[in-house]
Amino acid sequence: QVQLVESGGGSVQAGGSLRLSCAASGDTDSRACMSWFRQAPGNDREGVASICDGRPHYADSVKGRFTISQDNAKNTLYLEMNSMKPEDTAMYYCAAKRDWRLGGYWGGFNYWGQGTQVTVSS
Repeated sequence: QVQLVESGGGSVQAGGSLRLSCAASGDTDSRACMSWFRQAPGNDREGVASICDGRPHYADSVKGRFTISQDNAKNTLYLEMNSMKPEDTAMYYCAAKRDWRLGGYWGGFNYWGQGTQVTVSS
């Protein structure tokens, strides 16, 4: 079993920055692949950034602006968000799964956090 708790959300003006954190606990093997997703009201959930076996991958919409990283000693996943835009406004979720092959970058995640709200004003 894996538990995920996000933090760091808030309100920021366009062009600003935020750093999200996801504290992970539980079976390490079950969270070898971790990702950030987001969902805005009325929209489908979308993958933002993923890191599996240390290799990062980004959605085109955030490439060059967002950076995913992890501190294995602290069991924490991060999402550094820079040059933020109003369209980045959403609830952001941390997710984990055992293996990248189980659905690729954005599918097959079976552990989810409760989410943290990010709001970017123009």
